[in-house]
Amino acid sequence: MKRALLLTGKPGTGKTALIKEAIARTKVGGGGFYTEEIRAGGIRQGFKIITLDGQEAVLAHVNISSPYQVSKYKVDIDSLNRVGVSALRQALKESDLIVIDEIGKMELLSPQFREVVTQAIGSDKKVLGTIVLNPHPFADEIKRRHEVRTMLVTRDNRGDVMGEILDWLTEATN
Repeated sequence: MKRALLLTGKPGTGKTALIKEAIARTKVGGGGFYTEEIRAGGIRQGFKIITLDGQEAVLAHVNISSPYQVSKYKVDIDSLNRVGVSALRQALKESDLIVIDEIGKMELLSPQFREVVTQAIGSDKKVLGTIVLNPHPFADEIKRRHEVRTMLVTRDNRGDVMGEILDWLTEATN
């Protein structure tokens, strides 16, 4: 069995929702974080990080100041490191499952994030996450690792993917 299961697919296919639902439906103790959109008036303004123990931080927003930018969003690397990377480091020490949502362009701007992702993938822990679909040197390297299984999520296969995630979460790690 592969220790890391990474969902990939186009934006809006429900990758994060699948992870949140799978965690809610199982009793696996997990640590790490997921991302959510920040919306105002129905328009996406940015993204926030939410740790599995309830901490939150702005990851990216159209109205913050930062030298880092992806599309129209300025990326707050300090918040990512302080909240997201810290949650992943804690999960490496304390949890059976490490949740990383997501290994994407914004997060990969942080060397600390790349380092902890590499540590998580190489650990004996299960890693459930999402990873950018489009080519990216670091992400492509992660996808090729022998510990990693990637699954393409579409609107049409969400039910099948959920079944596979639940089966994977409840399997013993070999």
